[in-house]
Amino acid sequence: MILGPQATPTPPGPGSGTLDEVCPGVHAWVQPDGSWWVNNAGAVAGGDSVLVVDTCATEARTRRFLDAVHTSTGGLPVRFAVNTHQHGDHAYGNSLLPASTVLFGHPNMREGLRMDPVIEGCPPLWDPVPDWGGVTRRLPHVTVESALTLHLGDRRIDLLHPGTPAHTTGDLVAWLPEERVLFSGDLVFAGLTPLVFMGSVTGALSAFDWLASFAAEALVPGHGPVLRGPAIDEVLEQHRRYYRFLIHTAEDGRSRGWSALEAARQADLGEFAGWADAERIVLNLHRLYADHEGRELDIPAAFGDAIAWLGRPMHTWV
Repeated sequence: MILGPQATPTPPGPGSGTLDEVCPGVHAWVQPDGSWWVNNAGAVAGGDSVLVVDTCATEARTRRFLDAVHTSTGGLPVRFAVNTHQHGDHAYGNSLLPASTVLFGHPNMREGLRMDPVIEGCPPLWDPVPDWGGVTRRLPHVTVESALTLHLGDRRIDLLHPGTPAHTTGDLVAWLPEERVLFSGDLVFAGLTPLVFMGSVTGALSAFDWLASFAAEALVPGHGPVLRGPAIDEVLEQHRRYYRFLIHTAEDGRSRGWSALEAARQADLGEFAGWADAERIVLNLHRLYADHEGRELDIPAAFGDAIAWLGRPMHTWV
């Protein structure tokens, strides 16, 4: 078994995020090191208002993000926000948005956040156990099944669903066709182990052709650095190889009568060994096993096996 890299000596704390201008008025909030619970978000200014793309896991991180947006946009009001999916690192900070902000999300994203118990207290699966601070559950006001277009002055933003379960069953991307900037959410992890245990490995694999079809000039992933030019296709192709590796590992494991944990323990991560959060192989294999057997995913069992594979609780800088 090959583990991912060890934690860096200097923790990337809540103050380490940066608001990078992708193009005029379009910003990516990038938080290192992008591992568990440490996400990217974004802000798009147009006309007299701002659209925020995702929030953050904790009160401290979300407040820092929103303060940076306020400064960089000259205090324009955040009139709109979108959640790219239901996971708390992209949605727990929703309650810190202005009360007047109209929040968009896929129907499955809304239901997933509505039922999420982790916002009320994180189980000790991570070390340290995350403290979300003063956040409360806030659900989207408007749901988007497949597509919706927003206009901020002359700026157009398309909110689009990939048409298949992928990272989750309720993913949305935010696409700026004039600027050719794509906010992919967690359909893309740049330089980290992807996670699809609440979606579909095969669906995520098929979604990469859809993502490539945008021919984006800049892509803001859900985790990791902003991608530009040829780096976009390179990272998409890395994802394709990883998901094919997962499918092969699951097929081989089932043929040998191995559990998802046993299959993960026998697998050689190869080129993916250097990616952070390598234990996600176990969660992803649980997804493939459940789909093959036509059953619901046993989430507690999947996390238990991930910790068993790793030999300790999963690490987070949140």
